[in-house]
Amino acid sequence: MKPSNLTVETIDDKQFHQLGSNVLQSIEVALEAADDALDLDLDVERQGGNVINIRFRDRSVIVVNTQPPLHEIWVAAKSGGYHYRWAGTLATPLWLDTKTGRELLTDLSEFASAQAGQAIAISLLHK
Repeated sequence: MKPSNLTVETIDDKQFHQLGSNVLQSIEVALEAADDALDLDLDVERQGGNVINIRFRDRSVIVVNTQPPLHEIWVAAKSGGYHYRWAGTLATPLWLDTKTGRELLTDLSEFASAQAGQAIAISLLHK
C-alpha cells in the first residue's frame, strides 16, 4: 500500500543494503539517546549486521531485521509482526507496512513507547 501521489524509485541490492543499514543505525542511535535521557534500562544489541534486538525493562523484546532478498524490513513486537516494503525515493526514504500502509519508524516509535512505558521517538538519520 502506498499513497497514490507518491513516486517510488526502484532500488538495487546495494542501495537496499545502504538504506537498511541507515534505518538500523537510526534506530540504535535514537534508542540509546532515549535510554540515556529517560533511564529506560534498554538493551539494544546488533546481531550479524542486519538484526537489532531491543530488550526492555519488562523483558519484552522488539526485533528489527532487514530481509535483503525481499527488500523489506521486518519488525516483531508485542503487538505482532510487520513487514515494511520500500516505498520512497533516495532523497525521501520511506518504508511502509505491506498490510496497513503505516510508516516504519512511526510504528516502531509507538511499539517501543508501549513496551517502555514512556514516549520514544525514532527518526531517520540524514546522511
